Amino acid sequence: MAKPRTTSRNPDLVRGIGKYTKSQMYHKRGIWAIKAKNGGVFPTHAPKPLVSDTLIKPPKFYPADDVKKPLINKRNHKPTKLRASVTPGTVLIVLAGRFKGKRVVFLKQLSSGLLLVTGPFKINGVPLRRVNQAYVIATSTKVDLSGVDVQNIDDKFFSKPAEKKKKKGEGEFFEAEKEEKEVIPQEKKDSQKAVDGPLTKNIEAVPELKAYLGARFSLKSGVKPHELVF
Repeated sequence: MAKPRTTSRNPDLVRGIGKYTKSQMYHKRGIWAIKAKNGGVFPTHAPKPLVSDTLIKPPKFYPADDVKKPLINKRNHKPTKLRASVTPGTVLIVLAGRFKGKRVVFLKQLSSGLLLVTGPFKINGVPLRRVNQAYVIATSTKVDLSGVDVQNIDDKFFSKPAEKKKKKGEGEFFEAEKEEKEVIPQEKKDSQKAVDGPLTKNIEAVPELKAYLGARFSLKSGVKPHELVF
């Protein structure tokens, strides 16, 4: 395949004066052959239709702030790989969040990659909850999960219903908003009891395991974290 030409066919002898004349370039470029193929007339192409001014007309107003356009995400999200130390029934120590320092029982990994854990609720107050595995420490203690069914619990179980915004009148504008206490749906209460029931029996069958789960993990002065064995 011939390489594309990068230099002019008519190099300049002096700036503005070419080496070949107009008639010489006529033959050099082969324009005479193109005209001969088209009956002595140089072929012309129809001009492209002009875009109407109405389509190119800029908007009369523009936003005062820069509107950021969302970037196209072409990544294929891979499922989160579960740590080898985290297996169903493993007792985990939560390191962040509302239940920091609590010991919980790992039940299964959800499709989102988060860990489904429970206290159980009656032992240490931790309900069915999703936790990121980056914020837990896996211990060597394990709990028997025989009789515990968590097949119906997935990420949709933790979704909250969309709240409808109420329009405020003129009188309510200056009034302080009353904080409404969140009511836990009865379905979640029933699911919590169904999971914690057999799990609590398995925990009570092991001596001192109930007290171990109920105690909060903390470091005291003189304790070296890198020497601890969980």
